[in-house]
Amino acid sequence: MAQIESHDDGGGKKVRSKKNSTKVDMAPLVDLGFLLITFFMFAATSIKPNVMNLNMPPKIPKDVVPPTEVKTKNSITVIVAKDNKLFWYQEEAKNLNAGNLNETDYSALREIITKAAAGAPDKEKFTVIIKPMDDASYDNLVNVLDEMEITKSTRYGIVQIVPFEQKAYDEKVGK
Repeated sequence: MAQIESHDDGGGKKVRSKKNSTKVDMAPLVDLGFLLITFFMFAATSIKPNVMNLNMPPKIPKDVVPPTEVKTKNSITVIVAKDNKLFWYQEEAKNLNAGNLNETDYSALREIITKAAAGAPDKEKFTVIIKPMDDASYDNLVNVLDEMEITKSTRYGIVQIVPFEQKAYDEKVGK
């Protein structure tokens, strides 16, 4: 706030100091406000979260028992392991061993799923069974789900690994 100072020049007259204008030019502030609004609107529209569709199975009436077995040639099982490793097989449970548990990486997974889907007897019912291990990372599971979206595999399920698969995996990695 401006202060008024009075000086006495000896003759009894008081001299007042000049007051500065208290008027503030609002034009630069308005320009800055519009620039900030524009920036935040642009930032809010360009930074949208990536959302993945998750297909949930339909509600089945309790009196109807659906068939639970998926034919081997109509499915492929992908095991998500630690250290960015993937394993897959297309075998009967009784025939699975370390020899036919195939190791792959994320760059080849798309081609493997596409070939398996093309060779399926009933392409409408081709199913990818995803089995993440306890030590697999969440990022690896999301990468496999991305591959499901890219290959347009609409029928897939995420289930727990079973003991015979764990045994084949342990034999494969040498545990």
